Amino acid sequence: MSTQNSTPLTLSDAQALLEPFNCIESQPVVSDAEKEKLRQALALLAEHSDYQIFGICANTAAQGLSALKTYAQALGYQPNLDLTPIEGAVYIKYNGNSGLFYIDSYTGEHRGVLVSCQSSFEGGINEMYGHLPLDLFALSD
Repeated sequence: MSTQNSTPLTLSDAQALLEPFNCIESQPVVSDAEKEKLRQALALLAEHSDYQIFGICANTAAQGLSALKTYAQALGYQPNLDLTPIEGAVYIKYNGNSGLFYIDSYTGEHRGVLVSCQSSFEGGINEMYGHLPLDLFALSD
């Protein structure tokens, strides 16, 4: 992640950047510059929560597993991605606390990643953001 020529984000800045990703409305189009800010914001919120739960809505199992891998690694997880792929659109859920995950068919219209930040202490970050871009943490060619 490049942070050159940028000022550090505060928690409120990070939450404001992720606020448009409210899990209800269609995913906004995100430029490469905006993706960098979103990566920083999500990483900061992850640092200030106990763990994260990911929900991935993708056109294919390969696309969903790729998104899970990049998001999980970016936020400090090493999930065992040994799932039997299924055909068609999928929903993948991964709990960073327990390490449990599953894949299932998905008939919904949304595509992207839901990230739920979980905190066990009062005043901690307990928010869900999404649908974030599937390729938010993918390496650029």
